[in-house]
Amino acid sequence: MRLQRTTLLSVFWRCLFLQAAWNRRGMQNLGFAYAIEPALEALYAEEADREAALARHLKFFNCHPYMAAAILGGAIHHEEKVAAGQEPGPAALDYKATLQGPLAAVGDGFFWTALRPFFGAVAAVGALTTGWPAVVAALVAYNAIHVALRWGLFRAGYEKGDGVVADIARLSLPRLADRLRLLGALLCGAAAGLLALSAGAGPAATGGAAAVLAGAALGYLALARGAPLLPLAYLGVLVTAVAAAALGGRWNGGS
Repeated sequence: MRLQRTTLLSVFWRCLFLQAAWNRRGMQNLGFAYAIEPALEALYAEEADREAALARHLKFFNCHPYMAAAILGGAIHHEEKVAAGQEPGPAALDYKATLQGPLAAVGDGFFWTALRPFFGAVAAVGALTTGWPAVVAALVAYNAIHVALRWGLFRAGYEKGDGVVADIARLSLPRLADRLRLLGALLCGAAAGLLALSAGAGPAATGGAAAVLAGAALGYLALARGAPLLPLAYLGVLVTAVAAAALGGRWNGGS
């Protein structure tokens, strides 16, 4: 039995609130059970079967909330086979248990440490150049991207089951995350330069902004060539402090 599109849309809508009932014992289990409930109601005609299926999904579950969409779609894929007698009941649980850890790591690395900081840097640069509309645009873009990815992962999980792993691998999210981090670092440097430029006028301010932008570009190139992040960050702080002290002394001496 294949589910109707309206049922799938209902499940996907509910999965957006996966963490609304987060708890220490089962973590995202209540949110997952709430999301998959419309699918279980469509798959199991007998109330006892529906209750047994729902009880399966009340067990512990914890994953990145965006990547969990793939697991939710795949769980429905397996529940369809369970309802048709093609798989045993625990098949969906085995699927969830196998993927929740790896996909949590992929999601944390891409969304939390790359995509979201990148758009935060975009918003910062935009706010300094064009004002608040840029912040709104960055928020809209970020949410449009992650919702589209979630829907794509959900559909792939539902259509392919275990095959969604290959689809996720083809996205190369870790590699894309590395590039977004580098671009985000460059944008943060640009924001710092713009902030220095807006703080005052004259040669000192212009020179400070140029120095910050040049430092950001050099830092980006160093990171792109494999330089370690933490020592490079300490070096950047040291150079910035020395440059600020030197410019400050010159500014005060000139006044």
